[in-house]
Amino acid sequence: MKQRIRVSAICRKDGEILLLKRTGGRIENAEINFELPTGKIIFGEQPEEAMARVLYENTGVKTASLQLMDAVTFTSLEGSSQLGSLYIIYEVKLDDDTSIKITSERYSAYKWMSLSEASKYPLEQATMMVLQITSTKGAEIHSKVHRIGEEAVSVGDMATVYTDGGSRGNPGPSGIGYYIVGPDGRELKRGGEFLGMSNSRLAEYYALKEGLEQAIELGLKRVNFVSDSLMMVNQLNGVYQVKNMDLMQVYSDVLGLLSKLDSYSFTHVPREQNKEADAEANRVIDENTQRGEYF
Repeated sequence: MKQRIRVSAICRKDGEILLLKRTGGRIENAEINFELPTGKIIFGEQPEEAMARVLYENTGVKTASLQLMDAVTFTSLEGSSQLGSLYIIYEVKLDDDTSIKITSERYSAYKWMSLSEASKYPLEQATMMVLQITSTKGAEIHSKVHRIGEEAVSVGDMATVYTDGGSRGNPGPSGIGYYIVGPDGRELKRGGEFLGMSNSRLAEYYALKEGLEQAIELGLKRVNFVSDSLMMVNQLNGVYQVKNMDLMQVYSDVLGLLSKLDSYSFTHVPREQNKEADAEANRVIDENTQRGEYF
């Protein structure tokens, strides 16, 4: 499997992020894509030196300061082979009077966007992944109640279904877990299922689907679904659009199951508040990988 290493800059201003518009689109995609300021590390450079150079070469901006924010990895398909990507992400502070000027033929324009606005544009795949992953860092709880009937419902009146999906290797051996409690906090059911080889975003959706099916089987009608996947929660709350083709079928299945409830909501919590479902997912992965069943 091939691997590439890149540096990416998250430059913020008034709650918005700087995105650059690719000139003429990418070879494999005729659409013009937006992406974070991103570039390669030249032999002999330190990552922070590469980040400062990439910003200056493409926008004419000299950085006031750089702070390492995260390093994320993911695997994608390139033709018939897999491509592993490592992105070193920097939070970049710009001077208040900084003026952006496109200085590279690689880009034709720039735009400051909020995350919700950016989700409506054709983002370059790596940028979309980086924004989805890093947006979970220190995120606040997101919750929105969806009512099918007219009766007002609060989250406190609902049963709660905690779900979690995990993949070791992404893609790799994967599993799902769910943990269901009633409005009074009493445990109703818990469990997990091994998926075989999959990726983390699919595992999260399959976990939600299983949690939904279990809630319906228990006869629950008002359900708050809790997950530590901010990407999935925001997609189901309409903040992000679902653009990954591998999610479309399970996403459609989830929407069909939701129509069987009277009301539902999706809440994001930090991982430490989703321990029961996480434990179930890890349990089934451990049980099956010890037997080597995913080979």
